[in-house]
Amino acid sequence: MYCYKLLLAYDGTYYGGWQVQPNAPSIQAHLQKAIQTFLNQELIRVIGSGRTDAGVHAVGQVAHFKSEQMIDLNRLRFSLNGLLPKDIRVKKIDHVLPSFHSQYSAIGKEYHYHLYLDPVMDPFRRLYCWHVLRRLDLELLQQAATLFVGTHDFTSFANESHLGSAARNAVRTLYRLDMHPTQGGIRLEFEGDGFLYKMVRNIVGTLIDVASLRKKIEEIQTIFAAKDRQLASSAAPPQGLFLMRVDYPEEVR
Repeated sequence: MYCYKLLLAYDGTYYGGWQVQPNAPSIQAHLQKAIQTFLNQELIRVIGSGRTDAGVHAVGQVAHFKSEQMIDLNRLRFSLNGLLPKDIRVKKIDHVLPSFHSQYSAIGKEYHYHLYLDPVMDPFRRLYCWHVLRRLDLELLQQAATLFVGTHDFTSFANESHLGSAARNAVRTLYRLDMHPTQGGIRLEFEGDGFLYKMVRNIVGTLIDVASLRKKIEEIQTIFAAKDRQLASSAAPPQGLFLMRVDYPEEVR
């Protein structure tokens, strides 16, 4: 059995998210159909490093599938990109060890969240950032961001914290949360050993509430300690979020 690792980019605007679902198109469904068409064989299951929500984008999503066939990688990539919609692209394919798992082998991820702060929205960026019309104190936002860096129990910033990995262990380490200026706004960069469901969007929503003085910066530690999702702010909209990179140990590359 051969294992194939895919590096993917996609515009999530018109999809219900990564995961196959009955009532909306998904990235996973399109990939599985394209690979099955190419192989002309049994059903193939493509497993991603994590599920991105409806409207969320990816520059460096990773997925894998297994097949009994030894496949020419260049031919596979060329064929899949011909079969897939134009807003989903396979950037690279590698042979990896059979033990590789795109989700369980991952040791870190990087996400970016884009905020547009000018009063008039750039129409060419409307699908790729959150247009925030509130007046923000960016120095306060940066101060608040430092409170999330480090190892914490992120239960209060996870949706469905009673399910899956969050229920088993909601402790994650955020290596950095940096703010960078962009044309018309800012970009928040998150790098950590793992992320819970909607964790980034919930943190962004809380940071914006602090920076717009709807919450006090002192409340952040209280929210952490409470382990109660209702105390954190509403999630930031999905279109500003990009999965940039998934990291793996050298031995599985």
